[in-house]
Amino acid sequence: MSIDKREVEHVALLARLALSEAEKESFTKQLSQILDHAGKIAELKTDDVEPTSHPLPLKNVLRADEIKPSFTVEEALSSAPSKENNMIKVPNII
Repeated sequence: MSIDKREVEHVALLARLALSEAEKESFTKQLSQILDHAGKIAELKTDDVEPTSHPLPLKNVLRADEIKPSFTVEEALSSAPSKENNMIKVPNII
């Protein structure tokens, strides 16, 4: 599919664009290339392609929740400025 200079002039008129002759020639060529490319895409057989919202398969990036060795209570509280009953003690806010 291609577009001719007259159609470019019509679109320019609708868009209230004042195009020079060089711009008309350039846009005629560019729009024809765009329409040719869209035509090639339209020729693709997409009957077996399921609609999708993303071009790449999405995977869950979270790791499995596994129990692993961690700090002991004493190690975790070792640098706390204040502690009480195996918990970090913080000042009252309200």
